[in-house]
Amino acid sequence: MRSVVEQLTADGVQLNVTALMTVAQVEWVTAALAGTRSAIVSVFAGRIADTGRDPLPIMAQALAVTSAQANVSLLWASPREILNVRQADDLGVDIITVTHDMLGKLSLYGKDLDDYSLETVRMFHDDARAAGYTV
Repeated sequence: MRSVVEQLTADGVQLNVTALMTVAQVEWVTAALAGTRSAIVSVFAGRIADTGRDPLPIMAQALAVTSAQANVSLLWASPREILNVRQADDLGVDIITVTHDMLGKLSLYGKDLDDYSLETVRMFHDDARAAGYTV
């Protein structure tokens, strides 16, 4: 019996196979996408990181697998921080999802850390004053 992914691929349906978290899953799905016109394999790197695992080795291996198959793109899903955008770009991942909250943080990319430290201390000071504390 053919898998659903194989059948849909054979029928010409463009797929985004999502919620993958292991290289074995990526290998199986990518093989099932053989002959696709266009497909996306979405690996939830942020959720992998939530388990205390470094997603970079998994994403690098996933990229090697998907890159070997014509018309298959790798998507870095569920990023947690702006650093993930850099990591995905450094690896050469095809697509990364970015939440609205993360878009708001893009202005922090490459920010001078001395300036950021001073701004943080000022924020703490302002919060303390707003709460009625004096320093």
